[in-house]
Amino acid sequence: MPEYAPLDLPETPQLIQNITWFARALRKAGLPIGPGRVAEAIRAVVAAGFTSREDFFYTLRACFCSRPEHLVVFAQVFRLYWRDPRYMEHMMAMMLPAVRGVQEERRARPAEKRAAEALLDGATPDLPETLPEPEEELKIEVDASRTMSGQERLRTLDFEQMSTEEMTQAKRMLARLTLPVPPLPSRRLRATSSGGRYDARRTLRLAMRRGGEIRDLARVEPRVRWPNLVVLCDISGSMSQYSRMVLHFLHAVSNAKGQGWAQVHAFTFGTRLTNITRHLRGRDVDAALAAAGAEAQDWEGGTRIGACLRAFNRDWSRRVLGQGAVVLLITDGLDRDDPDQLARETERLQLSCRRLIWLNPLLRWDGFAPKARGIAAMLPHVDSFRAGHSIASLEALVMALSRPDDPGEKSRLMALL
Repeated sequence: MPEYAPLDLPETPQLIQNITWFARALRKAGLPIGPGRVAEAIRAVVAAGFTSREDFFYTLRACFCSRPEHLVVFAQVFRLYWRDPRYMEHMMAMMLPAVRGVQEERRARPAEKRAAEALLDGATPDLPETLPEPEEELKIEVDASRTMSGQERLRTLDFEQMSTEEMTQAKRMLARLTLPVPPLPSRRLRATSSGGRYDARRTLRLAMRRGGEIRDLARVEPRVRWPNLVVLCDISGSMSQYSRMVLHFLHAVSNAKGQGWAQVHAFTFGTRLTNITRHLRGRDVDAALAAAGAEAQDWEGGTRIGACLRAFNRDWSRRVLGQGAVVLLITDGLDRDDPDQLARETERLQLSCRRLIWLNPLLRWDGFAPKARGIAAMLPHVDSFRAGHSIASLEALVMALSRPDDPGEKSRLMALL
């Protein structure tokens, strides 16, 4: 097993060695960086110079980041490695569990825990080898009856606060999730041997074949049909981490057999609408999401929810929303476009589908209120408003689908408008 150079900076640091160690930390955090990129980064820094810290940041980012999802991880590793003078203490604090009432609790920033893991590279804080024996024997009993297991904690953990290993485990859990849906009664009827209601026309036709003798009474019952699932997923900068996890879940739903959905359609939107349905039908999840990311060119960009919903209502509504489709709208609702247009397009979308369920990761905050213009414009025109920031919130979708009258948090938040 190769030995990695220590991550602490020497007293007389050499720029080439520090860039190499920085690249190793990025690779540990999940970025695909090889020796070629390290050599390119060194040549780029020599060409650009080392006079400005901002120029140094963007020079290294241009060499090491090849996908939009790498930008957040790069920024956190760069901050901890090059900018924070107490980065080792900060990383140790990130990795150690906080004790309620002793250590001040602070939510980790996006990708901060993964950056700390990458820079520590398995290091652990020094602990004393022996503890002083107390004068009197002290027995400490810990009641663990109400504590959560690792899997239970992972279910309720925010997607943005997960480390690299936790994200890998969460993706495996999402691949096993199911999203069953109850069938819808159809107007068409089918013959049945028992139950249902009597079919007078079929009974008389059978009697005419036997000379008018009625031997059996024919019965019919309504056919059942399965609705379509349509997902509109926001991939703007504020939603990128949640969108990736939702797309992992959507890929599992698209490829699972026997869940009841007739068809699963997926669209992404940021500044424009993109149909990624055919990409999610691939069996390999990594290849499917890579193809979907290549198709959608507006990852981690701006947000134009009203314009994208207008494009969907104009170009795709009649194609995919027929026969009682259920629409999942995954977005934080932070839009700078005209709120009146956003309200009109959301209302039109609700009238075109059977149910419109809005998943908003901002609901994870206890003090959330619909103060943003986009949220206030969309909220009256959805059937259910629920959180969408963790595995548990995605599992709660089953309740929203099985209970057509379940509004989620809509009733409570409508009272605040």
